[in-house]
Amino acid sequence: MRTILIGVAICICGTPAFGQRPSDPALLVPERAPLLDYVAVADPVRVPAGTEMGAPAAVAFDSKGHLYVLSRGPQAFLEFDPNGTFVRGFGDALFTRSHGLHIDRDGNLWATDVAGHVVVKLSQTGEVLLRLGTKGEAGDWNEAAGSRKLNQPTGIAVAPNGDVFVSQGHTPGTDGDPRILKFDRNGRFIKSWGGKGTGPGRFDVAHGIEIDAQGMVWVMDRENQRIQIFDSNGTFVRQMKYSGLPCGIDIGTQYIYMVNGYAGQVVQLDLSGKVLSAVGMP
Repeated sequence: MRTILIGVAICICGTPAFGQRPSDPALLVPERAPLLDYVAVADPVRVPAGTEMGAPAAVAFDSKGHLYVLSRGPQAFLEFDPNGTFVRGFGDALFTRSHGLHIDRDGNLWATDVAGHVVVKLSQTGEVLLRLGTKGEAGDWNEAAGSRKLNQPTGIAVAPNGDVFVSQGHTPGTDGDPRILKFDRNGRFIKSWGGKGTGPGRFDVAHGIEIDAQGMVWVMDRENQRIQIFDSNGTFVRQMKYSGLPCGIDIGTQYIYMVNGYAGQVVQLDLSGKVLSAVGMP
């Protein structure tokens, strides 16, 4: 897997034409680290003639080692076997602008529509099982007021007990409401935390989310150039600062791999978040 991993992970960066290039030059500065000894594969997947992938927004592997690409093309999902051979595409016209992807322990696919303001859970056959938010409407999730809306959902993580954590708030600066929302396995709202700011527990852009082996929730606080870690109840534990724009991570059993936004890097971290090596350039 040392060769194909980089070809896959770079998909998470997306395409500059579809992204939000930061105005602050400091946000484009890469991490200085030893070279990661992985080699990029030029064509890690093979898309059949007549099939359009579009800009890849996110990637994930299922339990069989099949790669799912969340695309901004005509079909939301493209599946490839471990050799990169195309298996199928599905999810026609499902999203306005797809963004985050997670495959849970039961093989269900969870994806966010950052412009459509919804999170969708699908079975492996493509059947919609659950939808959070109101399609096309940004707003607050306020149970007391009867408002059940999301605002630019970016990422999803599902805990072993089925709890669902959604990161939202994709617009840097003063707009939007970057926060984490927690639901149970049936989509019942439990709580949220966050809001705009630079202090602990606040976010500028909550861009991605993962859960580690201890159940800690890792949030990519992109324009604040940090990862914040919380317990499952939203209590702030600690933060780690990085160069560039921490956009997304995959937490493995030995290493963590982080995509470093417009710095154009994949960064290898140890399980505490310390930078070990990196590959790529702006």
